[in-house]
Amino acid sequence: MTRALYFGLGCLMLALGAIGAVLPLMPTTIFLIAAAWCFARSSPRLEAWLFEHPRFGPSLRAWRDQRAISRASKLLACTGMALGFVIFWTTTSPGPLLATVVAASLVACATYVATRAEPKAPTRG
Repeated sequence: MTRALYFGLGCLMLALGAIGAVLPLMPTTIFLIAAAWCFARSSPRLEAWLFEHPRFGPSLRAWRDQRAISRASKLLACTGMALGFVIFWTTTSPGPLLATVVAASLVACATYVATRAEPKAPTRG
């Protein structure tokens, strides 16, 4: 039962990651990391497929092996968060409290991303 739950959750995370690959403001990698975590507990074949994927595998392996994020990915993530806040601000006209909470959350996330190490060397699955 637990294995089926992890498998279903992994498929959901994989679907969200695929959506994020084509939608500009939705993240991809975090959903793929979550999918890999779920598949490690339910489907070693799908976990291996993710880590060997030509586009996403290197980032996933860098996170798994070194807890590292590339400089380009950091820049893209932080830019996306800033752009997301600008869109939020201009389209919803939030009150000061909500704007502050959202801004503080995004700053905390951006700080976490920006302070992660950069990959030392490519890692193979």
